Amino acid sequence: MLNKGKILWCIWAGILVLLFLMSSTDLIIKEKKVEVYPISVIVEGDNDDYYVNFKKGMDQAAVEFHGDVSFITLYAPDDQAQQMELVKREIRDGTRAVILAPVKTEEAVKELEDMSPGCPVILLGQPPLGGQSPDTIGVDGREVGRLLGGAAVSQAPRDVPVYLFCRGLDYGDSAQVYEGVRTVLEEQGYQYRLIERENQDTYRQAIEETDSPGGGRITIIALDVQSLDQATRILEENTIYQGRVAGLYGAGSTTSLLRALDRGIVTGMTAYNQFDQGYLSVKQAVEAIQGTRQKQQTLLEAIYVDEDKLRDKTYEKMLYPIE
Repeated sequence: MLNKGKILWCIWAGILVLLFLMSSTDLIIKEKKVEVYPISVIVEGDNDDYYVNFKKGMDQAAVEFHGDVSFITLYAPDDQAQQMELVKREIRDGTRAVILAPVKTEEAVKELEDMSPGCPVILLGQPPLGGQSPDTIGVDGREVGRLLGGAAVSQAPRDVPVYLFCRGLDYGDSAQVYEGVRTVLEEQGYQYRLIERENQDTYRQAIEETDSPGGGRITIIALDVQSLDQATRILEENTIYQGRVAGLYGAGSTTSLLRALDRGIVTGMTAYNQFDQGYLSVKQAVEAIQGTRQKQQTLLEAIYVDEDKLRDKTYEKMLYPIE
């Protein structure tokens, strides 16, 4: 009986040792290693104000597809040279893919072709016309322009001139948005004027022209979210100008701009699912790293949002996404 007891104790001790080895080491059961993919997201601004919903989608995809995502802003906004230096730096430091919101799309594409980065690069926005087609994910700028132009001509009097605010036609998708707006305004016989931002006071000075002799009401269409944001701030600071602007329309949406829409300062804006853009850009970057994805142009649907749609539950998830 004594020997049997010793044998049982030895068996139990062996089982305990075996369980310990199985739970704390990989000597018996080899744990499958998960590969993590370093990805660099480089935007055109010096903050993330216009990327809140994008980052929510990006973060979710990073968890699901094992991406180690670095979100990088510029030291000075709209600095093309600095942005490309950051691209080179991230590649040198070992990133496996770059997601780029280019300052100037055409210049960025040319520099990337000369650079031969050696890793996948996905551009946020539309590809430039002609030349090699890069991997992109964005909205149709011309459709955005047509939506804005159509909204303006349906509400603004024909004798009120339309001011088109933009950072510059070579920035982002501004040229495509301008083309869409211009086509609609010319078809309907509206007079318009393109105002490209030269300094901090460019838009304010244009609005102040309504004070001058012969001045009058104007309609404003901002071709990019930065210009819409700045025009909104000018009107918020001076209520007198709100009465002199027949309507303020613009491309892009943020939480602060949606609040301005709710207060009636912004008349309407275009929006698209930025959460999906962030999610898909990381997902597609991982697929490109793994070699399971070919270059393609992914277009997201743009919609026009006014005060009525702002309260429509159909668009709540797009405008106010939750991870």
